[in-house]
Amino acid sequence: MPVFRWGQGWDPFRDLEREVDQLLANASLFHGIRFGRQYPPVNVYELNNELLLTAELPGTRVDDLEVLISGGVLTIKGKRSGPEGLSDDRFRRQERPRGNWQRSLTLPDHIQEDKMRAEFTNGVLCIRLPKAEATRPRQIPVTNGQPS
Repeated sequence: MPVFRWGQGWDPFRDLEREVDQLLANASLFHGIRFGRQYPPVNVYELNNELLLTAELPGTRVDDLEVLISGGVLTIKGKRSGPEGLSDDRFRRQERPRGNWQRSLTLPDHIQEDKMRAEFTNGVLCIRLPKAEATRPRQIPVTNGQPS
């Protein structure tokens, strides 16, 4: 893994990984070969009455987010800009994706799509996916039976 050390002169051949990443990112033919991670990374939690999906989106504004549901597929779209005033030739290492992105996830059948809610706070998107009534756990009361 290349390491950029402050105080040393910059030699573009030292950071060959950066150059290859940039080349592959710009060539749609190679999309996904080197960048296998899907963005944004998500966590899904199962709670009693709902599923909770969280996605970390640092550097994304709420105005640049779109959450869609269609045919049991949840799609999250967004855009993340790079730092203002810095051109691409100033990067020495880039690991945080920027630009337009989209992530689609298939939802289980037991989700009430019409009652979904999404909140975006401090760079974390939380999507609440309520479970349908039939799939929620239900406690069955137990009575004291009398011997016959």
